[in-house]
Amino acid sequence: MALTLITVLLSGCETPEPQASAPNQTNVSTEEVAENTNRYIGQTVTVRSEPIETIGTNTFTIADQQFFGSEPILVVNASGQPLVLPTDGTDIQVTGEVRNFVLADVEREFDLDLDTDLYVDYENQPALIARSITTAPKPGELTSNPQQYYGKPLAVTGEVEEIEGANTFTLDEEQLFGGEDLLVLRTRPAVDQPVIREGGKVAVTGVLRPFVVAELEREYGFSWEAGIQRQLEAEYNNRPVLIAENV
Repeated sequence: MALTLITVLLSGCETPEPQASAPNQTNVSTEEVAENTNRYIGQTVTVRSEPIETIGTNTFTIADQQFFGSEPILVVNASGQPLVLPTDGTDIQVTGEVRNFVLADVEREFDLDLDTDLYVDYENQPALIARSITTAPKPGELTSNPQQYYGKPLAVTGEVEEIEGANTFTLDEEQLFGGEDLLVLRTRPAVDQPVIREGGKVAVTGVLRPFVVAELEREYGFSWEAGIQRQLEAEYNNRPVLIAENV
């Protein structure tokens, strides 16, 4: 459970206080939502899970695979973006409002046309009205197969391996054979974000791209001391880097 609870969106895991940009967001496991729905009704929560089953064009289910017998939760895509779920077992991160599913209400509020027959078993059951759905791969999945993820919004969790500078650190990858540590660059000043420490667990949202110093300096205004820049170029040139919007 402890491992599940750290994998959350926009969570500065080095501090128990939520970010100011999402004061009402609660980070939970899908099992908690399924078993304690009344506690979370009306709240905005973030969960991380592998998609279990696609139900309709805008709906699918998630569940905690590590908890045997955990009930699946229906997710309704109300993000305004097309629903594209990974098919290779990669996790996703979902942020949205917990409700008891009532088909007529959901159709009316979110202008959706749902097939009644598909949702008989979900009526008045726990559901998550998703405002964002983000692919959530592991650091090693990004470094071993970056082409699959370049240019896509991502939510990545991991342990801080090494702090390279005020806005530069790496995420450790020990679980995936052949995976390498992932370089992370924060676009916002460190003073505006939670303090990170080596060995700390963090969740990062951002976009993956190749590490090319000239492009990063031009597009994001990144700059490093000469020694650090040479070190980064020598080690990470054209390798994947996660450009972090939030940590």
